[in-house]
Amino acid sequence: MHSILAVDDSASMRQMVSFTLKSAGYQVVEAVDGQDAWEKSVGREFDLVLTDQNMPRMDGIGLTKKLRENPKFKATPILILTTESSDQMKQAGRNAGATGWLVKPFDPTKLIEVIRKVIR
Repeated sequence: MHSILAVDDSASMRQMVSFTLKSAGYQVVEAVDGQDAWEKSVGREFDLVLTDQNMPRMDGIGLTKKLRENPKFKATPILILTTESSDQMKQAGRNAGATGWLVKPFDPTKLIEVIRKVIR
């Protein structure tokens, strides 16, 4: 079973994402912000990281950069799921090493389709 690290500071968004992923057969570990996600990623491997952008303590782009510095997460798909849709933000995400950028509100079917495409 594939495991996904789902990161969002909004409890309701975490619940929705978690429910969507678990319904599709994924194992989900939730984190409340980038710092929490970073701590939960130590000594673990995930098949995918799905993170919000705007969060306290460490944002999605900061988390992406930090994960990419770790050899274990060099090839792990990282998707940023956020309300941010500006080209500058998307470019910053790409520069940090994000695999993809999804805009909230998300369509559960589309989210699962994208995840199935990027998880090897």
